[in-house]
Formats: sequence, C-alpha cells, structure tokens
Amino acid sequence: MKIGFISLGCSKNLVDTEMMIGYYKSQNYEIVNNPADAEVIVINTCGFIESAKQEAIDTILEMADYKNQNCKKLVVTGCLVERYLEELKVELPEVDLFIPIRDYDKIFDVLDYHNRVISTGTNFAYLRIADGCSNNCTYCAIPKIRGPLVSRELEDIVKEAKELEAQGYKEIILIAQDTSRYGLDLYGEPKLVELLKEICKLDFKWIRFLYTYPEMITDELIDFVKENKKICRYFDMPIQHISNPVLKRMGRKGDSETIKKVISKIKVAMPDAILRTSLIVGFPGESEEDFDALKEFVKETKFNRLGVFKYSMEDGTPAVKLNGHMDESIKEERHDVIMETQQGISEEFNKSLLGKKLTCIIDEITDDGEYYVARSYMDVPDIDGLVFVKNNANHQIGEFIDVVVNEAAEYDLIATEI
Repeated sequence: MKIGFISLGCSKNLVDTEMMIGYYKSQNYEIVNNPADAEVIVINTCGFIESAKQEAIDTILEMADYKNQNCKKLVVTGCLVERYLEELKVELPEVDLFIPIRDYDKIFDVLDYHNRVISTGTNFAYLRIADGCSNNCTYCAIPKIRGPLVSRELEDIVKEAKELEAQGYKEIILIAQDTSRYGLDLYGEPKLVELLKEICKLDFKWIRFLYTYPEMITDELIDFVKENKKICRYFDMPIQHISNPVLKRMGRKGDSETIKKVISKIKVAMPDAILRTSLIVGFPGESEEDFDALKEFVKETKFNRLGVFKYSMEDGTPAVKLNGHMDESIKEERHDVIMETQQGISEEFNKSLLGKKLTCIIDEITDDGEYYVARSYMDVPDIDGLVFVKNNANHQIGEFIDVVVNEAAEYDLIATEI
C-alpha cells in the first residue's frame, strides 16, 4: 500500500512524523511524496496559534480532494486533533480517521526514535530530547495539548545521536519545547550540559540546541558553549516581552532583570554569539508604556534574529480571561513597528559581515545550478537567513565550505568560496 505524509508546524512535530514514516516503511508500506500517488494520506497537524490552525484546515481540505482520485483514506493526527477532536469530527466528515495525541500511546508503542526516517535530507537532523512543557505560560496551549515536560533518558538520546553519527550527519539540532529544563523531571535537576558533553564526544561538526529560557541559562551552560567549538554559538531565547507587568500576566518565570543579565553575560563571554528571540505584542493589558519599553529594548539589545507574534486568543488558556484584550489593528501596528525596527538591525548586522570569512554547510543547489544555498553557524534551517555561494566546484549537499561575504541584504548573504 502507498502512504504519504504531510507534516505541519514545528520541528518537534516533524520528529513525530519521521517516526511514523519509519514504522510504516519497516512494515513494507511504500512511502510516496506525491499525494496523487497515495492510497492513504496522513496529515500531522499543528494547532498552536490561529494561523497554524487555518493552515491545517486548508491542508486537510486540499488533501480531501484526492479521495476522489487515488487516495482511499485520509488520516489526520497531531495537535489540532488533540484540541478540537469532537468539533473536527463534525466539521470534516471527509476525514476517515482522527488520532489525537492522547491516543499516541496506542501507536507510539510501535514507533521508535531509532527507526525514524529523516526527512530533512542528508545535511542535518533534529534530535528531540523531551516532549511537553510544564511552564504553563498563560497564553500557551502546549501543556494542554502535549502534557507536562517528559524528558527522554540521557542514554537513549545519546544512542540515537550515535545512530545519526553513523548515518553521516554532521549537524545535529537538539529540540524540545524547553531544552533548558531537559532532565528536570527525570533527575530532579536540568541535565542539558551533561547531555551536551556526551554528544560532543561524537563526530558532529555542528551541534545546536534550541529554545532555552533565559532564567535557565546558567554560567555553566554559557562557559560550556564558549569552550566547545562543536557547539554553535547560537542562543535561541523566547523571552516574549521585557515589561515586568506583561511578563507577570504571561506567567513567565523570569523577569526583565534576569533577561538583561543573561544577555549581557553571553555577549561578554562570546561577542560573536548569535542571539535569537521571539516576542508577543498585543498581549492583554499591554499598555503604551509596556510596548515602548519593548521597542526600546529591541533597539538597545540588537538581537541578531528576532520573530514577532501578534497575541492570539487560544481556547482554554488563562490569558483568554484576562482584562485588556485589544483590537487586531493595534496588534498589527505594534507588530509592524517591531519588525521594521528589527529589519534595520538585521541589515546593519549583515553589512558588518562584509569581507568576513564564514564556514557554511550546503543545504541545496538552486534550480538553475548557479548557486549553493548554504548556512553559517548563525543560521538555523528554515528559520534564519541563507548564504548564496557561486557554484564553481563539485561540492555535495551536506559538505562544509569556507566563504567570504561580498554582498549583504536584509536577511541573506552572497558569498564567494575561498
């Protein structure tokens, strides 16, 4: 039987999909990329924010059209199903089977991290070290969808890392909803540094970890990143805001002083470290003064990478009941102000790289064959900018090359191989 998979949302969701692919491939199903060829289509959905929910619905309806062609069954799983199972059963009769996350224990006993099929190519692989989250931020539905933090045993993660090493991957990306709290549930204290120590023993050129909360970034972690060349000097800290009143209403564990202190520590220890964050504007009760403080903080800090979300009311979250919800027009305006500010910061930073040498990994080659599409240590796949390098040698995807930057745009770079 031919089966096709579509994975929506975050990289954590992608790992679930890769495990599903691995299982069905081991059961002699034929995995196909074209939905027109599939007899079964499986859609793994995201239901985190409104735009993700809409994308999921649109994809389901699009794939439902194939049922009139070759597809016999349409299966939908993932976060959207977990949140809205009963509503989806009524609204989407085109779907033959819904599998909510609460039923994953019925299928994950036959799924395996060690048997998944990597869908990101041969250049990098994600390594999920935990699932769920126990932070319970007031705006976030993840704990309701995925449950509390559940860390994987350190030995099991290292075992998978060794398997990825054996398959030839040179870049590995550790992911979880909150990597900085990895191990807290299993061992009574965070074990991210201990895990990184073990993975650094393996033959990876680049090791990344994403989504670390500022209050959990310790001096030990900063020093370890500084001292280990394999670990990309890249800190992804989803701070969400800088105003203490807003942070308190968000249910965040850290405060403004903590955020500023850890950023300063990183910059002093590693001036070349890349700082990425995500922000939420238009949160209930966010005053003009709160927003101005956020805007000034962005200007002063000069994050290398920054994303902004407009607050989205999510069913079942405490923030829905807060006072001070605002019009979409205000959220849109504040979103645009921060993004315009960051655009200038990003362009200024990229121009500072002119003439600089970078080591890059090749992710793909442009359709016309003229350029390698690459990334430096400063760029996470599918999130950050790209480095375009003239194709004048016989390199393969996944190879590392040294380049010098000769053109800089707002987000991307053009470079020449050395």
